[in-house]
Amino acid sequence: MTEQHTTFERLAAIEQRIDATQARFPEFPRRTALILRLIRHVHSEGQDMLNAQLRPFGLCYSEYGILMMLYSNAGHGINPSELSVASGEKGANLTRICNALFKRGLIDRVPSLEDRRKVVLSLSTQGEALIERLLPVISAESEQHLNGFGTDDLAQLEDLLKRMLENMEQHAARRPE
Repeated sequence: MTEQHTTFERLAAIEQRIDATQARFPEFPRRTALILRLIRHVHSEGQDMLNAQLRPFGLCYSEYGILMMLYSNAGHGINPSELSVASGEKGANLTRICNALFKRGLIDRVPSLEDRRKVVLSLSTQGEALIERLLPVISAESEQHLNGFGTDDLAQLEDLLKRMLENMEQHAARRPE
């Protein structure tokens, strides 16, 4: 059985490991490492919390994300490559997720009108009904993650995360293949 630790205990353990690394390698970028670990931790905790909310509906976070991408398309289909870009899922994982959602009747797959070799994905009636039942639950849970943040805080956090993603993309573009 896994021992449960408080957020404070987990953060203290992370900082202790980062400090130990910096002691062995003084040039180690402590603040950068801590921020990256915190982002990873926030992402992991957020996914775990949302997965707990989704489990009673027979879904996991990645499946919910795909359903939401299709829901946001307002009755129009989307091809798998566009869905991959919008969702951030790799092709093979997207195929696995979509196959599972299709088998459960939550999405529809039809041949593209422009190119019969391609498929178009959309929410089924059952999938749309499920998302509309889930949205209030997931929205309330998500809002709790940012409880206590003001409008300016949220705008600043959004801007900082976008800048970080831009930095990462620029760095990746300069990296040799």
